[in-house]
Formats: sequence, C-alpha cells, structure tokens
Amino acid sequence: MGGHGHGEPYKVPHASAYKVEAVPQLVEVKEALARQGLKDPWLRNEVWRYEPKAFGTHKSRLNTFLFRGLGVGFCAFLVTIGVEYALGIGKGQGGHGHGHDEGHDDKGHH
Repeated sequence: MGGHGHGEPYKVPHASAYKVEAVPQLVEVKEALARQGLKDPWLRNEVWRYEPKAFGTHKSRLNTFLFRGLGVGFCAFLVTIGVEYALGIGKGQGGHGHGHDEGHDDKGHH
C-alpha cells in the first residue's frame, strides 16, 4: 500500500539501536528509579529524543521555533511596503487614519 514501486518509504531501526546507557540524562533517571526499587521498561523509547542528528539540540529546536518564518515574513513586509509605495497608499491621510477631511469640522470632533 502506497509503495508505487519506490520501496519502503522509511526504515524502522531495530530496538537494540537505542541504548539508555548512551544518554547521561536517562542513565540518571534509571538510577533514580533503581534507588526506589523501580524499573522503567519503556525508558529505551526516549533515547531517540536525545540524538542531535535525529531530533536536534535544545538550542537548534528553539532557534527553529523562534525564527522559522522570519525570512518569509520579512520578504512579505518588504513587498507590502513596495506595493503601498507604488500605489500611493497611506500618503496624505493627515496622520490620524480618517482618509479625507471633507465634511468634517472641528466641532464635536473626538
């Protein structure tokens, strides 16, 4: 299903590829549980989260989160400014956003 002659879309790594001992944070959790006489058989499933190649570092994930759309957003900003300038939008509005001053007097204004 969904192969279309291209082979497997991904390769699932064998469970033995993930070792808790390779991640100091998880070793600490394992030891803390052992001191209380507990064991987490699923701890191995968290190892992938600590692999920088697969999931990135905290800093790289934060940078991605904060700056993901910055380039596109800045380009859109520049295009908007260019279009407004080319069409003359925003010029001569008196600075208070009403557009035209026709039919307005100072009595009762604001």
